[in-house]
Amino acid sequence: MKNIVMLLLVCSLSMVIFAQEANWKAQWITAFEQQNETNNWTAYSKTFKVEDIPVEALAKIACDSKYWMWINGELAVFEGQLKRGPSPKDTYYDEVDIAPYLKQGDNYISILVWYFGKDGFSHNSSGKAALIFDCQTADFDLLSDVSWKASIRREFGTAGLPLPNFRLPESSIRYDARIGNFDFTRPVSKTVAWGATRSLGCPPVAPWNKLVKRPIPQWKDFGLKHYENEMTFPFVSTGDTIVCELPYNAQITPFFKIEAENGQEITILTDHYQGGGPYNVRAEYITRKGVQEYENLGWMNGQKVYYIIPEGVKVLDLQYRETGYNTEFTGEFDCNDDFYKRLWIKAERTLFVTMRDTYMDCPDRERSQWWGDMVNESGEAFYALDPDSRFLTQKGILELINWQREDSTIFSPIPAGNWGRELPGQMLASIGYYGFWNYYINTGDKETIAKVYDGVKRYLDIWKLDENGVLVKRMTDSDSKGWYWGDWGTNVDKDLLMNEWYYLALKGYRNMSELLEKKDQVEWAEKVMNKFKKDFNATFWKGNEYRSYHYKDDMDDRGQALAVVAGLADEDKYKAIYKALQTQEYASPYMEKYVCEALFLMGKSEYGLARLKKRFQPMVDDKKHSTLFEGWGIGRHGYGGGSTNHAWSGGGLTILAQYVCGLYPLDAAWKRFMVKPDLAGLEFAETSNETLAGKVAVRVTKTKAGMDIELNVPEGSEAVVYIPAKEKTVMVNGQKVKSKKIEGEHKLYTLKGGDYKIEAN
Repeated sequence: MKNIVMLLLVCSLSMVIFAQEANWKAQWITAFEQQNETNNWTAYSKTFKVEDIPVEALAKIACDSKYWMWINGELAVFEGQLKRGPSPKDTYYDEVDIAPYLKQGDNYISILVWYFGKDGFSHNSSGKAALIFDCQTADFDLLSDVSWKASIRREFGTAGLPLPNFRLPESSIRYDARIGNFDFTRPVSKTVAWGATRSLGCPPVAPWNKLVKRPIPQWKDFGLKHYENEMTFPFVSTGDTIVCELPYNAQITPFFKIEAENGQEITILTDHYQGGGPYNVRAEYITRKGVQEYENLGWMNGQKVYYIIPEGVKVLDLQYRETGYNTEFTGEFDCNDDFYKRLWIKAERTLFVTMRDTYMDCPDRERSQWWGDMVNESGEAFYALDPDSRFLTQKGILELINWQREDSTIFSPIPAGNWGRELPGQMLASIGYYGFWNYYINTGDKETIAKVYDGVKRYLDIWKLDENGVLVKRMTDSDSKGWYWGDWGTNVDKDLLMNEWYYLALKGYRNMSELLEKKDQVEWAEKVMNKFKKDFNATFWKGNEYRSYHYKDDMDDRGQALAVVAGLADEDKYKAIYKALQTQEYASPYMEKYVCEALFLMGKSEYGLARLKKRFQPMVDDKKHSTLFEGWGIGRHGYGGGSTNHAWSGGGLTILAQYVCGLYPLDAAWKRFMVKPDLAGLEFAETSNETLAGKVAVRVTKTKAGMDIELNVPEGSEAVVYIPAKEKTVMVNGQKVKSKKIEGEHKLYTLKGGDYKIEAN
């Protein structure tokens, strides 16, 4: 009795402390005999009464690590819960409306919890398998407590060797249908032995600590579908591997329906089982006698699914369920060159398959939020996906700074339970102009920038300048606390790249300071940037190239390009840099985006597009893969293990929308945006997407006398159209107009919301 009183007191105090955040009444519960072993599966259940079905019944649900929920036998959530955590100590929770699944009278809820029980590059294990469920309505409360029942589901186990590589917190699942059949999802079952639960306390309580509301939507569930290749059911397996074709590289959970004898073993894996080199996840299933069906709940990815079914088993059906981040492909692109259209499609597909709990480098080998990758990915999303995709970027930004260490360093991938090394180049890229600032200019989310602002400054402050006014090298390649990495491939001038990323970080910080009206910090950033640019050129420019003092290898094309992109290289250096970019091709697909961007900025756009095509054509033409590779080749011909689905390679999508079609926001959330097309040798190009301001669309066509532009400007927005000064006559919707402003070699025209036909001759 004394312990119960103490527990209630702790819960009450917790509710007071965090009352403004979430009014939690429920308790964390676990099975009474829970041992917290790796790859543990536990079902929880509760029968409850509902007199009047409410219009809305929001349930707050959290666990470590994933859950599936049934209400009255109907699946209400397919794979709930985000990987842990929003900070090194805390945990996400879901909010789900359960009202549509309720009925008058007796109701039954069952929740299956998958506890990973180990860390990974994308998950920070709490060390305890548990569940909390908190639904409070005007008519009833449904709260997890010791009145709930639990059952450790021994039919779920771990598949045999080889185990998934250490980067993944997920295990390969082995399901034994002889001792389980999902009866726990139904209210009346004689096969489930339910046991007691025990309470582990009320929020906030260790090891889950503060509960943070899930900032992204529940997964988009495409439902069960048949594979692309035609199969006639039923058929009897010959024992040979059954190869099932997916329409593209996707995140899927495989399904089958069979008739079998007792104790036969089925294995399921995909063609990406060793995607990127190391082993990933697969599934194993042990049959019971008779007709049975099964969907493996741990997702895997690939373009082909392999079912290894013993000889003599009758196969009644084979299907798959695709799930993924809940967004739409709202961006479109077209032009007269089929290559760039196919590049866009592959970049789009690669982007989507690397989105889930976080942006990922790849969905097979790691599933990890490396921020160098994410900078490119988030930039692509603003041209390819609907505006709700921004929440995944916002989540990553907040996590990056929430995981900042006491020494002010930041690192990725995060969330992470078994990684902690800093990649200084990627960190500078993340907080800077192409990372945090690009997120703001596309969304107008000032609140998020305000939350991370101080953390950005703390990180910048750990970088010091030497007597020459450039960066003091903070680590070496052998540093145990960091990874001094610039890019995959050879001839990487890392010191040069770090200084350029630092300048871009200062540029982003300067813009954020101005946004937040931090006048003293604006002045500080501008002063540092002005001096740094002068000292950078004095130190690194060698008359015909940029090169760091200790770098002795061949000229680094990445370093030349990033100097242009950052604004460190002035026009008097463009001729030499252009010459270098015509001969040096060392950049990986990750950095090639910046090389192409530099060529457009220098006015060498035709070569920029030509180089983009030359370098990416082999992987775009590859008919076996619907996605883009980590390196320029596959397997040992690639980088970092040779992943064939790496979204950092999709930077060409951004080039096509931002530079060829010329679209980029000038004011936050596309309230004012630029239209500065450069066809770069194409006959026509067009793109469109849904922005937070509305649909923005442009089509640019080369004519004998100049060019035509068809433009849609959302109501309430404003477009600034750049027309080359050489065009003498400009007609807008049939009316001749004159420019009131000239910028460089362009005349500027401002257009309010509406549809326009612009003719420049």
